Amino acid sequence: MYYKRTLTQVIKNISETFPVLLVTGPRQVGKTTLLEHLKEPERKYVTLDDLDERELAQKDPALFLQKHQPPVLIDEVQYAPMLFSVIKMHVDKHKINGSFWLTGSQKFELMQGVSETLAGRVGICELLGLSISEINRVTEKIDPFLPTEDWIEKARNKNQNTKDLMDVYQAIWKGSYPKLLSDPKVSRDIFYSSYIQTYIQIDVRNISKIGDLITFQRFLKVAAARTGQLLNYVDMARDVDVDQKTIKFWISILETSGLIYLLYPYHNNITNRIIKTPKLYFLDTGLCCYLTGWSSPESLEAGSMSGAILETYLLSELLKTYWYNGIKENFYFYRDRDQKEIDLLIDHDQTLYPVEFKKTATPSLNATKNFHVLEKMGVKKGHGVVICFKEKEVALSKEVTAIPISYL
Repeated sequence: MYYKRTLTQVIKNISETFPVLLVTGPRQVGKTTLLEHLKEPERKYVTLDDLDERELAQKDPALFLQKHQPPVLIDEVQYAPMLFSVIKMHVDKHKINGSFWLTGSQKFELMQGVSETLAGRVGICELLGLSISEINRVTEKIDPFLPTEDWIEKARNKNQNTKDLMDVYQAIWKGSYPKLLSDPKVSRDIFYSSYIQTYIQIDVRNISKIGDLITFQRFLKVAAARTGQLLNYVDMARDVDVDQKTIKFWISILETSGLIYLLYPYHNNITNRIIKTPKLYFLDTGLCCYLTGWSSPESLEAGSMSGAILETYLLSELLKTYWYNGIKENFYFYRDRDQKEIDLLIDHDQTLYPVEFKKTATPSLNATKNFHVLEKMGVKKGHGVVICFKEKEVALSKEVTAIPISYL
């Protein structure tokens, strides 16, 4: 079963305006499937998972391109970063847009090679798992989330299916990887167990040459247990039994391989009372739930991570609305030393839009009690929202609306 991806139009636009397209993202999110679905009949396909092709690309990249002339789709290109300089020479000579489509599951070394050799020649987009709209097969254009009256009206008309509490936690527990959602015969536990082993045995070793893979796997579980929380290197180092330098390096591996997202606090020049530590979020909640050992959606919903995993899920869905439109998000959170906190701030045209995530079907204006701190900071405040389990949107005040999760 193929799910149409929102990123489709962005990919077509990049291919028409850049000689090189690069789609990055974690393993199993559907990068190759998406590009093979979109590619023209004349575009050849080659994967560097094929060891013979990889060896040729590494030892003689010029000959590799003679063998696989554009238009070509090169899968898992991170295994041969020496291809980038040869691709650069080719596109500078021929100047044909859409010549090379590339995918890569490891941004750690991949992006460095791209930035050094293909700057100005490559359009880059990032793919994660399926979004709520993709799973629901929404056909209308999905705009980046911004809680304006116009966005809310469009979302109201687009989404007619409400989601109750257990519908949402089932989706959180299952995760967003296409293979799991498209084939009911695939075991969730076996899928994630195999995913982790593949990630550790192949990607982590290739990226960092980590020797103690058992300790790294323990680190993965410790990190997953802290999703939605402030990143505390001291506590993580103690729990994993490694030093803080190692934790910082391993966090960078998770971030650049697309497994986690770090949300940084908003600050300006007026205030110095802001907490500067970022918050950690896993980008696939199913993987996070598997790592933390929740055996069912019911136990997850009733458990200690219930609020944090809901926040993680909603943040990742909001990110997808931006990334799948080829737009860089300006997301922050607010927290000061007086414990005043706002889950999410979206900075758009020098206006901050406050967002709260709440596990409730009856939100009150008290849920937005900290939104007023933005006025004290001297910034322009946009319309605020509480994303929750309401069946229909409801105005909490002239400045704040509660909206259903299904609007995403």
